[in-house]
Amino acid sequence: MEPIRITIPTPFAVGDVNSYLLKGDALTLIDAGPKTPEAWEALKAGLKAANVAPEDIEQVVLTHHHPDHAGWVDGFEDAKLYGHPYNDLWLRRDEAFFDYHDAFYQERLKEEGVPGDLMFWMKKMKRPLNLMGNRPLDMAINEGDALPGHPDWHVMETLGHAQSHLSFWNAEARTMIGGDHVIAKVSSNPLIEPPYNPEEGRPKSLLQYNASLSRLLKMPINVIYSGHGEDVRNVHELVSTRLEKQHQRAMKVLAMLDRSHEQSVYELTQQLFPHAYEKELGLTLSETIGQIDYLLEDGLIEERLNDRGVFVYRQA
Repeated sequence: MEPIRITIPTPFAVGDVNSYLLKGDALTLIDAGPKTPEAWEALKAGLKAANVAPEDIEQVVLTHHHPDHAGWVDGFEDAKLYGHPYNDLWLRRDEAFFDYHDAFYQERLKEEGVPGDLMFWMKKMKRPLNLMGNRPLDMAINEGDALPGHPDWHVMETLGHAQSHLSFWNAEARTMIGGDHVIAKVSSNPLIEPPYNPEEGRPKSLLQYNASLSRLLKMPINVIYSGHGEDVRNVHELVSTRLEKQHQRAMKVLAMLDRSHEQSVYELTQQLFPHAYEKELGLTLSETIGQIDYLLEDGLIEERLNDRGVFVYRQA
């Protein structure tokens, strides 16, 4: 049985978000919109159209922890909550995690060369916590698990856009519930987030995302039910195009560097996003860092930590 889409408004620039009702041995809701009154009304209306009441939902499954997907987990108190273990860090709101979170971003901003008067962005890296649910997972799921109550649907870890991102693959139907992994109209942002294990260091989100996308090219996918917008049906063509465009963006950054002049991530971000970097410093830095990781991985640039504790780059 195909998942039933429920479209939910959000207060974010991305627009509406999609949740999916999955009928099987367990009545399952995948993603739960942001925690706003408007989203709750839309969620209830979508369930009612499918002859389901909120109290009928037996389990809620998260594609990832971002607030437009993980808000109304609190609205289904009797349902089990499943997702990647990383979700728990945000759902529990542990003070120690947020101390670690702030220290992580403070260190990143410093090494990226961000001026001291912009260090307030460290606090802005937090998601709008009031729009996110506040209950822990009942059970963590990850790569290779079957979705509880739905043996035809298997969990894939698709990191990149988030360090908690999961997609759900039905091999027999050749369909995927993909969250924000693949969106029809826009390319997802590979965001820099603290690692689940602090000892692992900064995740290379763009390289993770490219690897997760590349997996799809080897799979016979007919349709991806996306977290935003319409279903994605030309999956291989779209993924190939996105990977090529990403390569071209990296080449643009490479052209900004030469052997004689080293530049920091912040300096490159100012050039790449001259009109956006001040308003969206977190997003634009993430994009630039992704291109730097890509170029370093291919050996096209060199990295050095200067005497101010800032990483600087030049062509190899």
